[in-house]
Amino acid sequence: MEEAAHAVKITPRTLYRWLDEPKFEKAYLKARRKAYRQCTARLQQASNAAASSVLKVMVDPNEPGSTRLRAADMVLSYATKAIEIEDLDARLSEVERAREAELAGRN
Repeated sequence: MEEAAHAVKITPRTLYRWLDEPKFEKAYLKARRKAYRQCTARLQQASNAAASSVLKVMVDPNEPGSTRLRAADMVLSYATKAIEIEDLDARLSEVERAREAELAGRN
């Protein structure tokens, strides 16, 4: 916070006071979410290269067994997480559709 305040030439105390103001806090949180989304997008763009690296290590007979095993574990773990997320997304979509139909039936 001190670095941020210094960057915009205000005191940290002023910044903390501004954060107590709902409009400023809302704008601040919006800016943070935007910055975070940009970081996430960059990581997602690099995920193909990361996956290729893990798969290359996993099948490389010159890598130690423990390293190949760790890479295989990563592949299985992330594949399982992806399936779980897809399943949760499908279930949530189904619940949302049922709720919308229920609400539409009341009108």
